[in-house]
Amino acid sequence: MQTFDSIVVGLGAMGSAALYHLAKRGHRVLGIDRHVPPHPFGSTHGDTRITRLAIGEGAHYTPLVIRSHELWRILEAESGRTLLTTNGGLVISSAARSSKTHVDGFFENTVAAARRFDIEHEILDARDIRRRYPQFNVADDEAGYFEPTAGFVRPEGCVGAHLEQAEARGAVVAANETANALDASSNGVTITTDRAAYMAEQVVVAAGPWLASLVDRSLSAHFAVYRQVMVWFDAEDHWQRFRPEHFPVFIWELQGRRQGIYGFPAIDGSTGGVKVATEQFDADTTPEAVERAVSREEIAQMHEQYVAPFVRGLGARSVKASSCLYTATPDFGFVVDRHPASDRVLIVSACSGHGFKHSAAIGEAVSELVADGVTRFDLDAFKLRRFIER
Repeated sequence: MQTFDSIVVGLGAMGSAALYHLAKRGHRVLGIDRHVPPHPFGSTHGDTRITRLAIGEGAHYTPLVIRSHELWRILEAESGRTLLTTNGGLVISSAARSSKTHVDGFFENTVAAARRFDIEHEILDARDIRRRYPQFNVADDEAGYFEPTAGFVRPEGCVGAHLEQAEARGAVVAANETANALDASSNGVTITTDRAAYMAEQVVVAAGPWLASLVDRSLSAHFAVYRQVMVWFDAEDHWQRFRPEHFPVFIWELQGRRQGIYGFPAIDGSTGGVKVATEQFDADTTPEAVERAVSREEIAQMHEQYVAPFVRGLGARSVKASSCLYTATPDFGFVVDRHPASDRVLIVSACSGHGFKHSAAIGEAVSELVADGVTRFDLDAFKLRRFIER
């Protein structure tokens, strides 16, 4: 049986960052993933992920994303990749909104976090939004929060860079290998896969939608998996209006719709399309049962219901489409905590649809918890006890 100082199970957003930071600290560390990361089967794909410093899900996230921006720049220098683009971000909402982004008061929380942490921002009324970004068909009673340091990160690039740099520092990556079970004892933790067995002092479980297969039912009951759809719509003859220097990332709590939308600029020229996505939390699924293909009917409905009435200049033709999986907790918060049955097992999962922007810093925090037993970051809000004590 091969032995390591630590093992990371799942090499998506959080797991790849944890592997990198553990290797950077000199740990003999193994990373295991059932596919070849970065891959399109979990939550870490789709070309772009929004990043924003003022966090509407709670101001306690903001120190993490601020640190993540610093870490992306370090990783860019190490890897030679472009990972973070800060072209500005716009959150649109109103008192008449019928959809919400993860939590109640998302817009108001965002503004409060910006003021608390002195994050540069502007509050725009409908006329301001139309004048600056005529692509948005806003109602008269809608307002916007604009943050110039928001933007997007490239998930596949970030995961790839973390893994490359981790391996360059001695980490071992076991791809196309499925972790089937973990057994923690006073001597260490044994991970049994479909190929081998490994032992380590500590194990980080960052398995996302596959978490349920590695923890007992009493814990997995707090995590639900939801299918989400992303579509890149043709920008027709107006693609230059959607270039990053002319069009921000955006989150829109819509009026008259159950779901909101979010989107990105055109990052791949005139033929790459403009990515728009919704979020649904009505029907849960599993990685094995999910329908991964996006149907023509879904694309047509998204354009008719969520794109054409709100974003000018995007045609109904889909350049491409993809589905992804959110693993969410009941309060849409993260979980970064020791397993209740063993301090040797650290659960790092449930990004709840807004985790990628924080993943670099969480990877650093996890490495501190594993190596030192403590971290400089305040992770108290991510403890499992908030569910178990109910």
